[in-house]
This record gives sequence, structure tokens and C-alpha cells, in this order.
Amino acid sequence: MKSSKVTESDWRYPAAKPNCEGTVKVDSNPDHTLYWAEYGNPEGEPVIFLHGGPGGATDPVMARFFDPQRYRVILFDQRGCGKSTPTVAQAGAAVALKNNTTDHLVEDIIKVRKAAGIEGKAHVFGGSWGSTLAMAYAIKHPDTVETLILRGIFIGAKQDLEYMYQGNAATYDSAPQAMTAPGAYIMYPEAWKDFVAVIPPAKRGDMMKAYKEIFDMTPQSDAERALQVRAAIAWSVWEGVISNLIPDMQNVGKFDNPDFAVCFAQIESHFFANDMFMPKDHLVNNVKNFAHVPVHIVHGRFDQVCPLTQAEVLVEALRKAGAAPASYIKTTAGHSAMEVETCRALTAIMDALPPMKAAPGPKPEGAAGKRPPGPAPV
Repeated sequence: MKSSKVTESDWRYPAAKPNCEGTVKVDSNPDHTLYWAEYGNPEGEPVIFLHGGPGGATDPVMARFFDPQRYRVILFDQRGCGKSTPTVAQAGAAVALKNNTTDHLVEDIIKVRKAAGIEGKAHVFGGSWGSTLAMAYAIKHPDTVETLILRGIFIGAKQDLEYMYQGNAATYDSAPQAMTAPGAYIMYPEAWKDFVAVIPPAKRGDMMKAYKEIFDMTPQSDAERALQVRAAIAWSVWEGVISNLIPDMQNVGKFDNPDFAVCFAQIESHFFANDMFMPKDHLVNNVKNFAHVPVHIVHGRFDQVCPLTQAEVLVEALRKAGAAPASYIKTTAGHSAMEVETCRALTAIMDALPPMKAAPGPKPEGAAGKRPPGPAPV
């Protein structure tokens, strides 16, 4: 079957190892310590990469959107996931989700910048939840942002979450094929079946609440522990499958890995249950704060994780603020940044950005290993 996923030949820039890696302690009680890594040209224009989820963590492949001769790319794992500590999988939700809110993550970006030695402005590149966090950051710290590059816009309104997680679940037991409500399930019925099956019919009137109850319980038996892991994997795989225009049900990548799934599912449900820890319509009501910043938007026309309506809402808000997007590209793709057209569009945007005028700032201190004299090895 044909795949919509990016292949090796679709990448403009080769895979690379980090120039250096480091950690930065951003909080105490618990001691949230974030992992970060630098790719590309150590003297290049700084790019802060914000991963999705929340809880999705980074991967070295994410550095491949950027010209390694031009850009200095900083990838870092947000609180509770990836190589940052403590993680939900290792320390449990009660620890890893403490002090884990949007405001905390926004201020963490400042601390990562400082650890990496970045002063002045930087390009901020985020997709899905990363687009949410990028905008929240730009609202609070607009003078540190050179450009916003946003993919798969996620506003996080209740209707957006219900489209993805609720669908026809309430009537599924009696009419599994009935389109009783809008939702991503219409395009991915086989994956939806597995997602719904975890929750008893009596609790399917609020799927996110039912999943959160499973995630929040303190397991008292092996069966309850197994249920928690099963629920986390079901939650994670559901998003992983529907992120691609052409899904690969036989190869869902990291999404069925128990450790990844536990972090991903529990962090997401934590944020979703708390309205992203932001006032209603916070992002669209405050785009004026970064109206002077060029904003580039790439969104898959067939995105079922973050439907295109969310990008349209953002574009309308920007225009009302007198700051129409510098570019707005709708690709023939789904949600994932690793869809071919979306990958190419993001790379093309970064290649075409005008050069920054400001110097990137001093070199980082306290990073593990020595920095090579030139770009990252390829």
C-alpha cells in the first residue's frame, strides 16, 4: 500500500548527531530536569524546536527540517517525557505531572535558551501542541521571537478535543457504524474500535474523562496496572494512526511502546482535563502581542488530529490584529510533520526565511561533551 510518510529521499538535509547535549534543572519538588541537544551550525541562527503532544518528546530526525550550515537547532524534551526527568513512566503521574502546566513550559523555554547560551531573538518552530506552546510563549515573550513557524495548529477548544476523542462513542455500542456526531472516527473506523473498546459502554458519554479516571487511579492489582498500560497504549496508538493521511496499522512506530505511551497519554490527558491551563480563547485573543512577528503556517488539509478549522481560526485572528500570516500553506496531507508534502513545505519555509540581523549569542555552558568546530556531522 502507498504511504504518505516521508522517506529518506524526501529529506533535503541528512541525518545528524548532536554537536552537544545538556540538561538544565528548571524546578524543584520535583526536580524537573530537561534534556536538550544542539544540531547544525554552532554559530548559526538559533531555532527553538517545540515538540507536540504534550508529552511527545523529541527525536533527532526533527533536526532535518533545517539547513545545518545555516541554523543552530535546539531540541529539548518538555517536562515528564523523553530524556527529561522525572518522567511519568518512571516516576508516576503524581510526581511527573506536578508543576507541569503551560506556564511552566513557557518559562522552561527561557531556561533552555539560557542553558544553550542563546541571547536575543530566535526562530520558534512548533507543531501540533508545539504550535500551541509556541504561541503561548510568543504572547508572553514576543521580543525574543524572530519568526514563528507553526504546523498543525492546535487551539485546544473543547469542540476540537471532542472531534478527536468523543465522536460517536456514546452510541457506539448500539450503532458502531452510525455517524451520530462529527469526528475523526469516520475516517479511521478500525483504529477507533480499539480506542473505544477500553472504556465500558456506560462510561462512553465522556471518553476523555473515562480515560483520565484510569490514568489517575492507583493500581491495587496486576489487572489494574495492566489496564492502565492498555489504556495508555490505546490512547497513544489512536493518535499515532490518525496522524497520517494513509495509516500503517501494522507499524505505528513509537506509539505502542509502553514507556512512551504512558508518558504521552497521561501528560496529554492532564493538559486536556485542565483546558491546557489557559483561559478560554487565550491564544486567539492575544495574537496582537506578537503581531510584529512573521508567522508561517503549514497545515494538512486532511488533518484529523487538529482539523483545518483550527488554522482558519488562527489566520482570522491574525488578520483582525492586522498581522496576516507571512505564509499559509495547506498541504495534501494529514497531521504529522513526517507527511511528505508537509515536510517539504516546512523545509522550504526555513530555507526561504530572510537572514537574521542579530548575532545568535554566546556558546552554551555545562553541556556534555566538546563542541565540534563546524556543523553537525552527517
